[in-house]
Amino acid sequence: MKLVLASSSVYRQQLMRKLQLSFESVAPEIDETPVPDEAPMELVRRLSIAKAEAVAKACRGCLIIGSDQVAVHDGELIGKPVDHEDAVRQLQFASGKSIVLYTGLALLNSDTGNIQSAVETYIIHFRELSLQQINSYLEKDQPYNCAGSVKSESLGVALFRRFEGDDPNTLIGLPLIRLVDMLAVEGVPVI
Repeated sequence: MKLVLASSSVYRQQLMRKLQLSFESVAPEIDETPVPDEAPMELVRRLSIAKAEAVAKACRGCLIIGSDQVAVHDGELIGKPVDHEDAVRQLQFASGKSIVLYTGLALLNSDTGNIQSAVETYIIHFRELSLQQINSYLEKDQPYNCAGSVKSESLGVALFRRFEGDDPNTLIGLPLIRLVDMLAVEGVPVI
């Protein structure tokens, strides 16, 4: 079966390449607006499934991977910054605190309709950050297309004190350990 990543994210594509499997990426066209009173874990589960289903409509004989991630601090969803000032605000808010990442993962077999889904949790503990450190980081890494204003796969790692979670790939947006398990259920051995 053809493997398809339902994402245009270069970060998720880089993670997929770690598995050394042939795949293609297709950008899913879905509405990502949260439903009123939807819990973060349910939001990412629903969106990861919706992304896979959107791509499945045009793909027979495919295993489609959908994924979605949100960052949460004190119950508030933290999205991508709208501009530099918003990025500064986000990082000042995170300074010395912890942010929880919820990453939804779905694997859809377009022939059988079988959907496997999961939500992985990953916690980031931030260092105490000065305004000078925040501005220096933003100037160097320019993480304006990343939730919470952090690119953890590059200089952003210097902002963190420690992590809690089972799979470090979850931090970037695609829990590969869980994906390997799901692929095995569909008869796709990674190694």
